Amino acid sequence: MPQTPPNPPVPESPPNPPDAAPADVHPGLAALAAGTHGAPHDVLGAHSSADGSTTWVRAWQPGAAAVDVLLPDGTTVAAPPVGPPGAFEVAVPAARLRPGDRHRFVVTTADGSVTEPIDDPYRSLPTLGDVDLHLIGEGLHRRLWDVLGARPLHHDGVDGTAFTVWAPSACAVRVIGDWNGWDGRAHPMRQVGASGSWELFLPHVGSGARYKFEVVGADGVTRQKADPVARWSEHPPATGSVVFASTHEWGDDAWVDARYDLDHDDARLSVYEVHLGSWRRSPDDPEQYLSYRDLAEPLADHVAALGFTHVELLPVAEHPFGGSWGYQVSGYYAPTARHGDPDGFRFLVDTLHQRGIGVIIDWVPAHFPRDEFALARFDGTALYEHADPRQGAHPDWGTLIFNYGRNEVRNFLVANALYWIEEFHIDGLRVDAVASMLYLDYSRAGDEWVPNRHGGRENLEAIDFLRELNRVVGEEHPGAMVIAEESTAFPGVSHPVSQGGLGFTHKWNMGWMHDTLAYAELEPVHRRWHHHQLTFGLIYAFTERFVLPLSHDEVVHLKGSMLDKLPGDDWQRFATLRALYAWMWSHPGGQLLFMGGEIAQRREWDHDRSIDWHLLDDPRHVGVRDLVARVNAAEAELPALWRRDHDAASFSWLDANDGEHSCYAFARWGGGEGDGADLPVVVAANFTPVPRHGYRLGVPWAGPWREAVNTDATDLGGSGVVNGTIEADDDVPWHGQPASLLCTLPPLG
Repeated sequence: MPQTPPNPPVPESPPNPPDAAPADVHPGLAALAAGTHGAPHDVLGAHSSADGSTTWVRAWQPGAAAVDVLLPDGTTVAAPPVGPPGAFEVAVPAARLRPGDRHRFVVTTADGSVTEPIDDPYRSLPTLGDVDLHLIGEGLHRRLWDVLGARPLHHDGVDGTAFTVWAPSACAVRVIGDWNGWDGRAHPMRQVGASGSWELFLPHVGSGARYKFEVVGADGVTRQKADPVARWSEHPPATGSVVFASTHEWGDDAWVDARYDLDHDDARLSVYEVHLGSWRRSPDDPEQYLSYRDLAEPLADHVAALGFTHVELLPVAEHPFGGSWGYQVSGYYAPTARHGDPDGFRFLVDTLHQRGIGVIIDWVPAHFPRDEFALARFDGTALYEHADPRQGAHPDWGTLIFNYGRNEVRNFLVANALYWIEEFHIDGLRVDAVASMLYLDYSRAGDEWVPNRHGGRENLEAIDFLRELNRVVGEEHPGAMVIAEESTAFPGVSHPVSQGGLGFTHKWNMGWMHDTLAYAELEPVHRRWHHHQLTFGLIYAFTERFVLPLSHDEVVHLKGSMLDKLPGDDWQRFATLRALYAWMWSHPGGQLLFMGGEIAQRREWDHDRSIDWHLLDDPRHVGVRDLVARVNAAEAELPALWRRDHDAASFSWLDANDGEHSCYAFARWGGGEGDGADLPVVVAANFTPVPRHGYRLGVPWAGPWREAVNTDATDLGGSGVVNGTIEADDDVPWHGQPASLLCTLPPLG
């Protein structure tokens, strides 16, 4: 915390005026001493006498031996103790001090030391206006972080921090922190307006100060709570909030401006999913996290070299338990302190943007942990969570569920989404566990859930919240993505709200992921009997704007790494993995690949260990990495592979029924303008280890056809069954096309 600024020498005080005899003890001092006064500014600070001739100054300094009041003219008057211990009071002629004038206290502590002059925190007007309070109460304040939390600012002529917290059922709230020795008696807050917000401006408290709110709940229990809207937090396992003022200067204006014109139906999307804590650890200490700043350049270099369009970060909001990977959030407005301060995170995003890489973060509005210091029973009531455990508790995760029917709770979440986009220039939110939000009976037995007002299982309040979220983000930040991790067949997830949809820009295609991995895990000899596991997804591929995920969830909990899932010897496993990735990149939909998959990690992901980068000493692992770079480069070069990803006219089967040979062939069709925009791409895959010589492949026209990617190329670790450029024959129509060519399909390629 910054030191108190120097002050001029304090002149000796003149004797008190004759009319400054102590008044009767103010009745509010007893409630103040008991810690139950909800309006301390009515008691403390400077107040005029009834006739306006005198100003009474009351100070609250628990533990002080004496208090002198430093007046604006530089003189001091002693404030004798009055009433309960810690209360001091003096009368001053109005000509020397009027309410609102700046006065300060010089405090003599119990050990005899004397403080520098400190400004009276109870002389200031509220930092919140009537409009802010109205919008908070209505649940419509889109920039909630501008009015709640800890806000360093210059107020009433003094630098300090305004602390504001929403706790409508609390009996009293105090702010405790480094500056007052975490003494809950020192700084009671006032309740302002009818919004349920409590506020106090503390002079001289600045960026870096640690704090919490001490909340006397409606149930009579006093709890020390982290700030729900804290910008920064202590490094876990510590749980305090930290005052923070950003000084970052952004350099990504061109990127952010271009995002506003982004058309998701005409934008390439290839995502590299990252857990920052285990992507790379300190080279000197594998137990040590790298900072956001240390991660920025290496991550940008890696992602740019591989050709991904975006990075998706597992939740970076503060969370108490590292083993939750960030999915049990306690600080929704605070980037985790594990990697540094919020400006370090801004630097990371800025660096990626300046390298042409977008940033998506995982966002968790579905549940939050029960930790005593966090959101649970914040003001002694079920404030953020639903009071009924059948709607307010997750049986699977042991967490609590937000009360989506409460306006202020929806506002807390919608504003948080905007906060990450506006304050950190995030390009998209991947919303976790949407399915658990949509259904009241999610993972519950028949007697463990409550039907909606129509008797159905849909969570109507959560659906309304998701629609509001997507509508507001779309209106305020066109081009920003909101991506649903939704594993059911709920209709219209990525359809506009105006058409009855939920309004997400994209949806993870969990069905494609399950079917594709189940097929790939089979021994090649058995794949013929499961041929349509790879074709079934095309029946519904264009019903939503899909992303194809091979995410972190598929390489943990004894599921094995991507390489480890696949059958056969090492040669077959590496070949199948390369073919699987090429299949994914040529399939309609965006792509998402979890870190480690690009180097064929051999072990499961461990959030406490770095990726095994040493595997790149082995050319087989290098080959997989280079294959990922090659398919990304081919996709960028050939718009047919992405330009109409969500349009059924962009895809046609050439042969979907060659189960006997486990071969597939299809065409992707281009569109639009620019180099190569109208060029089709033909894809053929062979998921057996037997090369298919003389394979006739239908193509749209005769002439030379160039092989863009062959996963069996020797420089990728393959056996070298490649085709190069082939001349198509217009005399032999095939696969419903007017021309065809003869090629060799590589083994497992």
